Amino acid sequence: MLTLLSRRLGSLFLTLLTVSILIFVVMDLLPGDPASIMLGTSASADTLAALRTELGLDQPLAWRYGQWLVGVFNGDLGRSYTYGVPVAGLIAERMTVTLPLAIMAIVLSVAIAVPLGVASAARRNSAFDYVAGLFSQLCIAVPGFWVGLLLILFFSVALGWMPAGGFPGWQVGIFAGLKALLLPAIALGLPQAGVLTRVTRSAVLEVMGDDFVRTARAKGLTRSAALWRHAVPNAMVPVVTILGLQFTFLIAGAVLIENVFNLPGLGRLAYQALTQRDIIVMQDVVLFFAGLVIVMNFLVDISYLFLDPRLRGRAR
Repeated sequence: MLTLLSRRLGSLFLTLLTVSILIFVVMDLLPGDPASIMLGTSASADTLAALRTELGLDQPLAWRYGQWLVGVFNGDLGRSYTYGVPVAGLIAERMTVTLPLAIMAIVLSVAIAVPLGVASAARRNSAFDYVAGLFSQLCIAVPGFWVGLLLILFFSVALGWMPAGGFPGWQVGIFAGLKALLLPAIALGLPQAGVLTRVTRSAVLEVMGDDFVRTARAKGLTRSAALWRHAVPNAMVPVVTILGLQFTFLIAGAVLIENVFNLPGLGRLAYQALTQRDIIVMQDVVLFFAGLVIVMNFLVDISYLFLDPRLRGRAR
């Protein structure tokens, strides 16, 4: 078990290092000069040169990467060119919006998809199964930002029940904050609910055909008891895999939703840094997203050992 964990941790570290190199090189190859964008086209050559020196843009690529990597390991992500504040503080501040939004979206997705997928598998080829399949297909096919616009038109403009956008801040109250995030969470979570419904249905159907389920039925368990006691717990491995991928996608994929609802989250920060050519913010945010994906995949791999006893035996 410890050997497996050490190997996974070593692989995680090497992957993060490789990703950091790719991010830094790609960002450096992007067209446009950050100094020119910050000062404008009317800036003199001397002023541009002085700013480039101040930002370290006149140094070799390898030296700049080394300085950035040392700062990342020390918790110093640098200062934003645009905002003039530490990037670590910017990311922490924006995560207070993006993280609750992602958690609300994943909770909504699980609350819809798992019961619907299990019920659909239990009633295979019934009218309910076809309706559930149509629902999941629509959730996958319809873009989240379009769903967000429809939710704004109906619940905000027509009915006036919910705010159309913006975030009041958690200092106003938890209820006000959750209310502002509810419509974005629905728009963000519905497409993931469609994917998770299909995965849950397929996983439960596959497990229902295994020998241990048939043995449980032969011993006298009802179909419902065999489904919930044996089939569903053993079908959770692929479901947890998709959940891990979905959580990272919800955080990294919130760019469109946060811009539709004008939320000051991490996705909007990444979009603003891209338009303003704030390289240091772009590098740090992309590395943060990549790190979340890698760490979440690691946690999902480790969770398999607790969900599936057969994997624990192989690890030993």
